[in-house]
Amino acid sequence: MTQKPHAVCIPFPAQSHINAMLNLAKLLHHKGFHVTFVNSEYNHNRLLRSLGPSSLDGLPSFRFRTIPDGLPPSDGNTTQDIPALCQSTQKSCSPHFQGLLERLNEESVTSNSPPVSCMVSDIAMSFTLDVAEAVGVPDVLFWPVSACAFMGFMQYRSLVDRGLTPLKDASYLTNGYLDTVIDWIPGMRNIRLRDLPSFIRTTDPDDQMLNFCMVEFARVKRASALVFNTFEQLEHEVLDALKAMLPPIYTLGPIHLLVEQLSNHDTRPIRCNLWTEDPGCIEWLDSKQPGSVVYVNFGSITVMSPAQLVEFAWGLANSGQTFLWIIRPDLVVGNTAILPSEFSAMTRERSLLASWCPQERVLSHRAVGGFLTHSGWNSTIESIAAGVPMACWPFFGDQQTNCRYSCEEWGIGMEIDGDVKRKEVERQVRELMEGERGKEMKRKAMEWKEMAREATRPSGSSFLNLHEVINKVLLSPGRD
Repeated sequence: MTQKPHAVCIPFPAQSHINAMLNLAKLLHHKGFHVTFVNSEYNHNRLLRSLGPSSLDGLPSFRFRTIPDGLPPSDGNTTQDIPALCQSTQKSCSPHFQGLLERLNEESVTSNSPPVSCMVSDIAMSFTLDVAEAVGVPDVLFWPVSACAFMGFMQYRSLVDRGLTPLKDASYLTNGYLDTVIDWIPGMRNIRLRDLPSFIRTTDPDDQMLNFCMVEFARVKRASALVFNTFEQLEHEVLDALKAMLPPIYTLGPIHLLVEQLSNHDTRPIRCNLWTEDPGCIEWLDSKQPGSVVYVNFGSITVMSPAQLVEFAWGLANSGQTFLWIIRPDLVVGNTAILPSEFSAMTRERSLLASWCPQERVLSHRAVGGFLTHSGWNSTIESIAAGVPMACWPFFGDQQTNCRYSCEEWGIGMEIDGDVKRKEVERQVRELMEGERGKEMKRKAMEWKEMAREATRPSGSSFLNLHEVINKVLLSPGRD
């Protein structure tokens, strides 16, 4: 009997990256792979607290293992500091990961698990390329974000070389400099500095995130292939430009739609939510009229000031709309999120506040008519797949780029100014749910929804690409 191929999947240790990688791992498992899914020790402990002590027992052929992330031990239940996490994984994870691979291969001799035959690694964990070369297996890099953001990150070295970043001083953040149009990026039109991933907005030549990104994106050409959670029609211009520059690129998005199609798959119960989901959200939505609810969620990393929270609250209250608002325990910087008592009294009959929810189910619920979002990529592509238009408040990283494309290229979003004011929130939420522009955005969103479904059907590009990356790359013999 031939042994199963054995894929080791390692996400960057943040919620959205874990979710997307877990979906890819489930697809590989369904295609006959033995899967080892590698979380950080910190997140593994959070998952056990969130989901229950036996939640990560997995299956004989879908196992969870851990490596340290290099940060000081903590029992916290919040998203770690992203720059610190990036720096520590880049510097300290490689030997731990190589040690884990050696143990997995040793175990294959004594148990009936197969030896490691390939890796799928988050692009932000590209230290795995060295390990893959050392053990002689293919390493596919997975980018769980948009292709347009990827292209933006790929330009960081050129932006530094051309003197466009780091900024000369802090005044450049407000003096219109960020509106400079960059006209030399392949496949991207009318892009301004402010539309590129936000880590260029620094005055520090030693900025951790700027330098982390330059190191990681310089390495991507060494990958066996690249996999993106997007689909051809959505980003074809940028994808065409990237394909001319890089190893083979396979688009598998929206990846959660491919997972939805799996019949009788035994990985269905396996989840990786770092916060406990509130099961009442779906029941509450069931009681609402079709298209009547604004879903509000700023993702797993975005933080805001107490003042911004209050502006959002009054904007939602004054809009008169019904809303479901997800308020993470760590949403407000250094504080518990406290809302004015008058807000609660005014909105009690038409709102539900929860700390976390099953977002894919919420967005695809018939009651949801609009999404107030931070424009993270999981949220954006899940919104596209559900045909839900967006009001966008990007926070950092790729979110600025995703917001620009949602609003200007895809016609499904409108941007809320970074300096949140309740009147603007009220106006935009009303427009999203009732206005002419909102109706046009909804029409466009439904068109993109159909194209997303088309891409993931058996004859679609994402469906076919999954077969191709498995057969051409993951099942191919290792490197010399």
